[in-house]
Amino acid sequence: MPRQILVTSALPYANGPIHLGHLVEYIQTDIWVRFQKMCGHECWYVCADDTHGTPIMLNAEKAGLTPEQLIARAYDEHTRDFSGFHVAFDNFHTTHSPETQFFANDIYAKLKSAGLIETRSIEQYYDPVKQMFLPDRFIKGECPKCGAKDQYGDNCEACGAAYAPTELKNPYSAVSGAKPELRNSEHYFFKLSDPRCQSFLRAYTREEGRLQAEAANKMQEWLGAEGENKLTDWDISRDAPYFGFEIPDAPGKFFYVWMDAPIGYFGSFKNFVAKKTGEGVAIDLAAYTDAQAAAAAGTELYHFIGKDILYFHALFWPAELAHAGYRTPTRIFAHGFLTVNGTKMSKSRGTFITADSYLKTGLNPEWLRYYYAAKLGATMEDIDLNLEDFAARVNSDLVGKYVNIASRAAGFIAKRFNGQLAPADADLPAIQAIMTAAPQIAEYYEAREFGKAIREIMALTDAANQYVDSVKPWELAKQEGRDIELHAACTNALNLFRLLTVLLKPVLPALTGQVESFLNIAPLKWEDTGGLLAAGHAIQPYRHLMTRVEMKLIDQLVEANKSNLAPAATAPVPTTPIAAPAPVDAPTPVCSIDDFAKVDLRVARIANAEPVEGADKLIRLTLDLGNETRTVFAGIKSAYDPAALIGRLTVMVANLAPRKMKFGLSEGMVLAASDANGTTPGIFLLSPDAGAMPGMKVK
Repeated sequence: MPRQILVTSALPYANGPIHLGHLVEYIQTDIWVRFQKMCGHECWYVCADDTHGTPIMLNAEKAGLTPEQLIARAYDEHTRDFSGFHVAFDNFHTTHSPETQFFANDIYAKLKSAGLIETRSIEQYYDPVKQMFLPDRFIKGECPKCGAKDQYGDNCEACGAAYAPTELKNPYSAVSGAKPELRNSEHYFFKLSDPRCQSFLRAYTREEGRLQAEAANKMQEWLGAEGENKLTDWDISRDAPYFGFEIPDAPGKFFYVWMDAPIGYFGSFKNFVAKKTGEGVAIDLAAYTDAQAAAAAGTELYHFIGKDILYFHALFWPAELAHAGYRTPTRIFAHGFLTVNGTKMSKSRGTFITADSYLKTGLNPEWLRYYYAAKLGATMEDIDLNLEDFAARVNSDLVGKYVNIASRAAGFIAKRFNGQLAPADADLPAIQAIMTAAPQIAEYYEAREFGKAIREIMALTDAANQYVDSVKPWELAKQEGRDIELHAACTNALNLFRLLTVLLKPVLPALTGQVESFLNIAPLKWEDTGGLLAAGHAIQPYRHLMTRVEMKLIDQLVEANKSNLAPAATAPVPTTPIAAPAPVDAPTPVCSIDDFAKVDLRVARIANAEPVEGADKLIRLTLDLGNETRTVFAGIKSAYDPAALIGRLTVMVANLAPRKMKFGLSEGMVLAASDANGTTPGIFLLSPDAGAMPGMKVK
């Protein structure tokens, strides 16, 4: 029976471009949705831009835009990139919408009625420079659980622990770099620690199939043993100034972005239902959102997410929904991260690759869809984009094996048989193998075991090529009196090609569209794996379907994504303090503006500072440039206590050649003032005014 399915992917934040790491999730989801639709199910795929929060507000201010203008620009860029990779949302909306606000207010009111919302005065970090309370993600410091440095104020990316920002060690403001102050403010909390939530989540997260095994185990770790209460109440409010929805009856208080972001799934779907209603298509919104209506209708809800947001989607979100009378997710599918050439994506190496740059380089988006599919499984393991392997696999599998079948047979049908097919041999072993394997491949798609599906399909493709090699149509064409054999051989080859195309359609939708036009057939459905093209069926002239990946394009892609911050080194600042005053330095000869432009000066935040063992003058600085960190050895130990430097902003020269020192590689130079002879008592590290951000260019 046809199923009724609502599918979502995590909402991309409207604060930056889509990159290839993001696309792991959206391509995975799109493949699964396309498979469901091929099977005849009613499957809706909705998403939206996540548009609220302090980062949006601050970046809009920095860009001289309103937040609404910033998110509108991001919306256009995101929809362009998703379309470019054939990610076919049924609806892509925005969380800054009346639909999302409706659900946020409704869920909040129902939780409040259930006694699961309470207000309390809390000590919260306040940035005295920026004059604003700091959201969790704008406070950084050392994780209170594992000690990892530069962790956000709500959870640790190193160990996965969740905590309050006040628990961070050595906190600093990510906005100004200043040491934050604790001030009192009234906040609104969702009582996740309530026994009702605890009891529900223990049962919900243990249900068979609800989560992957490793995710379910993580949930039990976070929940603790029976009788424990490890969950803390969830702060769902933020103080003005804030870009988001104001909490009803609470002037100056706004819903925290993680409160209304998942609600954006329902907001997007409500927007979609309204559009379809306007087109004369009736969809029961309540059957996908209301707990009782969903149970009666048997609808399904699936979330595809990255493993880094599992806490929000498997604990906070279901508890919030269940106790507001909303339906909970049928299953939550978490995936791992993307590495490139075996390491974390890097701007300096050119492997922090944006979706737009990939497309502009001229690389076929379906090459990446296929490569990701070949790597993806149903677990939370990371996958690696090895660029050489990427080219080799696409060239071998798609061009050398799959497309090759059609290219070796279609021309003879057009030239010798007026474009018409002969009767196909339904008993041909290669054809029977595909028909027999199709149900198992369908199970792989359903279970998100795309890598297994691709391996099986390529094994069948090998068998199809073996058949073509055995009948040798190119040789039959040279021999008189063998037209019937040639006709049959090419017809069988094209039927094999069509069957393989059905199996690959969820992964290669654009290429499949070309094949459907070439074969002159209706859009392929999964049930088409059980049939063959009829004798006399006319095909269209064959045109080349796919080119090979050229490594020069890969090289261009990497080069296009390299950061303009080249590795740099430092020279120690003179540090000998002499008490006697010294004359002011004489000015150096004038330089042109072009000469000055050669020096790349950047704002940097000192993420860490520590003495260097065996060096009397040096401090090892870890400098945060916004998109990367650098290690710099600076000769300022006589003037500064390393601990006092952590969190402050400074200026560095970022385009010097790396300098190999006895203590390690120095990758930049910090700027400090002293007189030419080192006679002025003291060294004065330069600092930018408040509001400067790491990575800003000084000019």
